[in-house]
Amino acid sequence: MTIPLGVSNRHIHLTQEHVHTLFGAGYGLTSMKELSQPGEFAATETVKVVGPKGEFPRVRVLGPVRSLTQLEISLTDSFALGVKPPIRSSGNIKGSPGITIVGPKGEVAVEEGVIIAERHIHMTTADAERFDVRDGEYVSVKTDGERSLVFHQVLIRVKDTYALDCHIDTDEANAAGLKTGDTVTIVR
Repeated sequence: MTIPLGVSNRHIHLTQEHVHTLFGAGYGLTSMKELSQPGEFAATETVKVVGPKGEFPRVRVLGPVRSLTQLEISLTDSFALGVKPPIRSSGNIKGSPGITIVGPKGEVAVEEGVIIAERHIHMTTADAERFDVRDGEYVSVKTDGERSLVFHQVLIRVKDTYALDCHIDTDEANAAGLKTGDTVTIVR
């Protein structure tokens, strides 16, 4: 049983307060493209993120707004910015490095919020039963192709509003020669 793959580029999630600071009072994010998870979208808006060593001028904002501002980057990105983010599940930013975020109307310096997103698989309860896994469990997944490999420590995230999808970052995808739309298989 295969699972569709989504390759996650660097991106940022913002609180409503930070959207207003960066883009102007009363501003709302504009959807450019729907993402694989229902209700989530890539916004037309981008921001500049500035670290101690470097910066990225156009980091895509993902919507909708969140309760925490969080920048998700790859290990390679962390070297360019000069930060040492932990590998974490989305939303777990406690003790992570901060970053400066610059928008067209203002800037925000967050004290924490930079992570490397942990590999994970979104699935429904029915999917979890079919794959014989449970929420919070870690599994290994095998890729196919010329650079086939096995990723260990892939977190299972179960919620009935999710669509079946395995997320890895660009470093991991490049190492395995993968792209969004490829598939992976859970291995025991």
